[in-house]
Amino acid sequence: MIVDLPAGAPRRRGSGYRVGGRYVLTAAHVVEPPFTKVQVRFEADQDGEWSADSDVVMRSGPADLALLDMGEHLPAAPPVRHAPRYAVLPETDVTLPVTAVGFPRFKLREDVGPGPEGSPGRYRDSCHVDGTVSVLSNRREGTLEVAVPPPADVVGPEHSPWEGMSGAVLWSGGVVIGMITTHHRSDGLGRLAAVRVRRWYDELDPAERELLHVCAGLPERPGPVSPHVTSPLRPSLASLPHTLTMRELKDLVDALTALSALRRPNGLDTVLEGVDPRVAAHRPRDDRLRYEVYGVLRTCLRYPGTLDRFMEVLRDWEEDSEELREVDRAASELAVRHG
Repeated sequence: MIVDLPAGAPRRRGSGYRVGGRYVLTAAHVVEPPFTKVQVRFEADQDGEWSADSDVVMRSGPADLALLDMGEHLPAAPPVRHAPRYAVLPETDVTLPVTAVGFPRFKLREDVGPGPEGSPGRYRDSCHVDGTVSVLSNRREGTLEVAVPPPADVVGPEHSPWEGMSGAVLWSGGVVIGMITTHHRSDGLGRLAAVRVRRWYDELDPAERELLHVCAGLPERPGPVSPHVTSPLRPSLASLPHTLTMRELKDLVDALTALSALRRPNGLDTVLEGVDPRVAAHRPRDDRLRYEVYGVLRTCLRYPGTLDRFMEVLRDWEEDSEELREVDRAASELAVRHG
């Protein structure tokens, strides 16, 4: 998304998603007036590259959502088979896997033109991020807190490395659950905020909702969410490095030591009976549960696959509880940050 501004001001960049033959969804602040032109570009610098100038046919500041119309005559545009599906997440204690594709500032690259004296150029590459969403975070703001692998902060204090990611739709379980709109610097480089689909229904007026229904496939009213969309995330920990420190494992250690299955006498030994015997044989021993758990985690990291097995056996012994969900949240964050 490239927005030309008046008086020679630097162009504004953003992301978006094509939801129909001629329509694109993006964030409202990406196309905030005044501007002179809005251009959407697809498959940049690829064999199938094409672009089109667009009109803003709907823009809602409160929902931070805009609908663009590229017109009827699109150059070499592939067909869109169907609009995406949308989901309104329930207010429940769950952590979900999510994904989004956009064009953030930290993906700026230098390129050299063809020939021995090719002139350098700059382009912004795509960024496909996988992360997690803890549904109960950011409820007052009406957004979803998206935990993602943090980029290097190489753009300086005047800019966010995530600039340009706004407008990227947020997917979970094959459905759209929101749109990335904000990076709060105070949250750190590994957190983004995404407007929830629920907020679209709350903030858009009837005419705007009808337009999105016709052009973008948004249901007229929020329907039930498929169970698999809100099933808890249980990430694989097999790719974690064996060099993780106590500080890096702290949240997972804290969550594990709160489980009743491990706090009961010989609870840890009972769980380890169902794991690779090398873990029980080589783990360090300590009278303090916290250090015992840390030792088990470090030992598991030395034997790929055993940490996932440890978590699996642990869930068999521990009934569903808030403490177990906290373990899943901590494991998800660890996988995103170091996996």
